[in-house]
Amino acid sequence: MAAASLAGLAVFAAGCRGGSEDPADGGGGEGGSIATDVGVTSDPCPEAVNPDNGCIYLGTLSDLTVGPFAAAGPTIVAGQEAFWNRVNEDGGIGGYDVNVSEYVRDNQYNPQVTNQVYQEIKPDILGLAQTLGSPPTASIVEDLAAEDIVAAPAGWTSLYLFQDVILESGPTYCAEAMNGVDYAAETYSAESVMAVHYAGDYGGDAAAGASVAAEANGLDFANVETTAGTDNQSAAVAAIVDQQPDVVVVSTGPADMATIVGQSVAAGFQGRFLGSSPTWNVALLQSPAAPALTASYQLLGPWGPWDTDSPGHEAMREAAGDTTPNEFFLSGWVWSYPMKAALEAAADSGDLTREGLATASAALESVDYEGILPEGSGNYANGGDAAAVRTTQLSDVSADASTGVTVAEADLEGSTAEGYEFTEPCYEAIDLG
Repeated sequence: MAAASLAGLAVFAAGCRGGSEDPADGGGGEGGSIATDVGVTSDPCPEAVNPDNGCIYLGTLSDLTVGPFAAAGPTIVAGQEAFWNRVNEDGGIGGYDVNVSEYVRDNQYNPQVTNQVYQEIKPDILGLAQTLGSPPTASIVEDLAAEDIVAAPAGWTSLYLFQDVILESGPTYCAEAMNGVDYAAETYSAESVMAVHYAGDYGGDAAAGASVAAEANGLDFANVETTAGTDNQSAAVAAIVDQQPDVVVVSTGPADMATIVGQSVAAGFQGRFLGSSPTWNVALLQSPAAPALTASYQLLGPWGPWDTDSPGHEAMREAAGDTTPNEFFLSGWVWSYPMKAALEAAADSGDLTREGLATASAALESVDYEGILPEGSGNYANGGDAAAVRTTQLSDVSADASTGVTVAEADLEGSTAEGYEFTEPCYEAIDLG
């Protein structure tokens, strides 16, 4: 939301934290007082909100057609477009509007495709408004760092805590799994936990967090990897039904999660399921698994769902208009806040070059998420442990909620995540066997 271990190590090592119509040529803003280079023009954006402004171009690499998050990608894109439209309606940044629609590309949740389309748009963008997927992002992050291209990831792997050019938002898969297992031990008196997950630094990160929390709580732990595709979940279901853990932490795409939960419950499993952030989609309420999800599944969310009462949520809902409520739209909105903060800081410093934006983003000590994330979130200046958000919003499935989930436990922070020191990516630190 996963890359091979060696790739993760290489990426971890790499990150340690003028006026022309061609965006590659740069342009001037506010009378030329701001330095610019790639992806910034003095000419207005296409269909500009502010025709007297220049234009900042941000690219997007998302799963739009065939990957496990193809149902999510377009909605995430819509959320970020709504966010930046609001920014432009408020006057833009430093004399520039921000365009996030000109360079949207389909990465198919495939590392090779991601690198290909990234190279296509790289000469024309200042940064990336979205790069979806841990394995796809891992395929380009070394080049991002080498070129000072700042990116907002659509994902929560703990690797991002240690990448200077990555502006992550919210708790990692690792931290949210820790919170989920702590909660299950205390609330459900769980004695055993199983992690069912995709291989790599999405699922592996969540499984590592579940393993750490299981050990801290004295619980038995089992680790089950699975492959994307609803037809590929029979082995995972068989493991759940055979071993009967008290709680299962699922880290897959939404359709695969629903298959796992629905088939396990149908086979007589009576334990609980806790789903990582990317596992939920409101469309699952219309699936055959809906009764099982309502009875047995809870979402480990990075922030409150659509209906949450905060200034940021209210602004998002207003900007969404008649858009069908969807948690992925909200995610596209939230993931955009740190890029906005970095662009504002770079513009204030008079340097909207790639290097200037990278310098500004690495110096951020907080980001204003308008109440969506805890105060102090977005501390990228003081190392991975300081950047780590440790609170989770635990939600129940509810057909009455706009996006099918409603908060059951707000600001959940268990003792495991609270006391854990993030010194390297969890999936590298923890041996899952």
